[in-house]
Amino acid sequence: QSQLVEAGGGLVQPGGSLRLSCAGSGRTFSRYAMGWFRQAPGKEREGIGCISIADISPWLRNTYLVDSVKGRFTVSKDNAKNTVYLQMGSLKPDDTAVYYCAADLSYYCSSDHVPKSYEFEYWGQGTQVTVSS
Repeated sequence: QSQLVEAGGGLVQPGGSLRLSCAGSGRTFSRYAMGWFRQAPGKEREGIGCISIADISPWLRNTYLVDSVKGRFTVSKDNAKNTVYLQMGSLKPDDTAVYYCAADLSYYCSSDHVPKSYEFEYWGQGTQVTVSS
C-alpha cells in the first residue's frame, strides 16, 4: 500500500522556523512530482508549492512556491530517502494550518501554475503547524 507520511509540525513563535518532511512508502516516489498544500481553519485547501523529479536532468528540476511563502519557504527532495521537505522560515500567524504533501506521477511542477488538489493522486494525512506567541 502506497502512502505518504508527514512529520515536523508543531507550535512555533512568529518569526520561527520548522521543517516538514514527507516520507513515501510502498512505492518509489522519485519520479513523482510532489506538492505541498495547506488548509487553515474555515478555509479551502490551497496549494503552496511543488517540486518535480530532481535527479535525472537539470532541465527537469523544477520547484514552485506561491508568492505568499516565496522567500520564506523552500521545497526540496531526497530521492534516496523517498522524502520531500518543506523548510519554513519567518513564520507568521497566517501560516497556521494543517499541511499536506501529495504526489502524482503525471503532474508537472511549473513555475506559472499553482498546484490544485485534484491534480494529485496520493496524499499524506497532514501535520498541524501553529504559529503563535
